[in-house]
Amino acid sequence: MFMENQNQLCNFDIVTLKRNNMTTLKVGDTAPNFESVDEKGNAVKLSDYKGKKLVLFFYPKASTPGCTAEACDLRDNYQTFLAKGYDVLGVSADSAKRQQNFIDKNELPFPLLADEDKEVINAFGVWGPKKFMGREYDGIHRTTFVIDEKGVIEDVITKVKTKEHANQILSK
Repeated sequence: MFMENQNQLCNFDIVTLKRNNMTTLKVGDTAPNFESVDEKGNAVKLSDYKGKKLVLFFYPKASTPGCTAEACDLRDNYQTFLAKGYDVLGVSADSAKRQQNFIDKNELPFPLLADEDKEVINAFGVWGPKKFMGREYDGIHRTTFVIDEKGVIEDVITKVKTKEHANQILSK
């Protein structure tokens, strides 16, 4: 009886983890390899950044207030990122056209991945249940990964301050 209950508990935990699909990546882990397309339809891979530091930020939806504040804060500090040896790359499940419009409207100097099939989003474990105004739904959790030159995660920021995000990254 005890073992039967233990197995049910274990199965429940695995199901819960799979359903929640939240990131288990942590500092010191190797970043998952990925390949996706940017706003222009160009293939972008993690290996393109080998030998460089990368700020990989995931955001829920282009042109929404919080995502615009975050992207514009990163834009306003982009030269500082470059001076410190960082490239910046954004990811959402928006279409390439929507990403391009977001870039054009806000003069963003960095590429945005159009991860419509959510392969990169799922690889980094940032898709899962969310609540907004009492409504529950699945979506992208705003998360940033700072990846070093060897592809190792240096930092994971899950409590992103959209208007001060560059400082959150650069102050570490």
